[in-house]
Amino acid sequence: MKISKKDALMWFEFFAELPEDEMLSSMHEEIVYATFAQIEEAVNARYEKLMSEIKTLKTLENRSYYVGKESDFPKGCRSCLIGTGLSAVRKTNKCNLECKFCYNYGQLDDSPPIGEGMWEIGGTKMYEKDIDLLLSIHEKPTGVSYVYLEPFMEIEKYYSVIKKFNDQGIHQHMYTNGTLATEASLKALGQAGLDEIRFNLGASDCSDEVIENIALAKKYIKYVGIETPMTPELYETFIEKKEQILSTGLDFMNCAELHLNENNIYNYFGENMYIARHGYISPVWSRKLTLKLMKLAEDEAWDILIHDCSNHTKFARGLNLNSKSWFGASNYACEFDAIPFDVFLPILRDDSFEFLSEEALPIEYMPLGFDLI
Repeated sequence: MKISKKDALMWFEFFAELPEDEMLSSMHEEIVYATFAQIEEAVNARYEKLMSEIKTLKTLENRSYYVGKESDFPKGCRSCLIGTGLSAVRKTNKCNLECKFCYNYGQLDDSPPIGEGMWEIGGTKMYEKDIDLLLSIHEKPTGVSYVYLEPFMEIEKYYSVIKKFNDQGIHQHMYTNGTLATEASLKALGQAGLDEIRFNLGASDCSDEVIENIALAKKYIKYVGIETPMTPELYETFIEKKEQILSTGLDFMNCAELHLNENNIYNYFGENMYIARHGYISPVWSRKLTLKLMKLAEDEAWDILIHDCSNHTKFARGLNLNSKSWFGASNYACEFDAIPFDVFLPILRDDSFEFLSEEALPIEYMPLGFDLI
């Protein structure tokens, strides 16, 4: 069903007024999915045009896109996309910042603790001493990552665990906003065996302090990069400080397509949104900024790899992570219990955004009382 933009707007305005707990009929769901398909098709056409202009665009086995040397593609992402998946190691439930794009926005003080003396590995609570047992029973993962929330809040607790995994030859990477890092802690991480560290440069608005910490990290940790959601604020500040950032010697930049959940979506209300494969909801501009940055990196021959960590990449990640399960299994899914119809109204009201093709709705899909003339 190639629903028209006018009809899609009419229906979505109606859906947005419904009580949250009201169930849609199958016919209504068809209209919703037809609208999503029309928006996504038009959005992807714009992305494909931008991608066609990047002459050196490469793929990692069709699972993700990048520009730069293949040898610089982050090993943590390889583990995620073509290895045994992203094995998350969690310890710290605190953060020193609150970013509008954070998936825990507004709930940072309510993030549940992992437990005194405990770690969460693969969703299972265990003590550090249990890691030896874990490694003796489970097949070694190609990599693990330290996530949730800011590890430098208590970084000294991480060193011994990092050493355990390093002794087993397992690639390890860590995420940080970088504001609490010091030369001493970065050196200790390197000595413990951390292979890769990723700075969320958008969290600090590309602060000089964090840029300096990126350069310090490169002295002690083999692979150093940036991983941050692509937002207009980040893009603008990154361009202003481009030479300073690139001179740190970093290896890669993962440009994450910002996807939204119930905590942070209304920080971006009014922006044009689309939903990818009925899963992640994202502002249209996020991946556009990634592709724009990749084109600039190509034109100026930057000596770092720029990775398009898009919703497509996240979909491929889910398939890879579940490849040992049933055929087609994936953990990629929508993060909303109920569709937030109101966030799609701006793109449907945007006169500059057009569907690629349209057709009239069958009469049975028209609401009662609608003027057909």
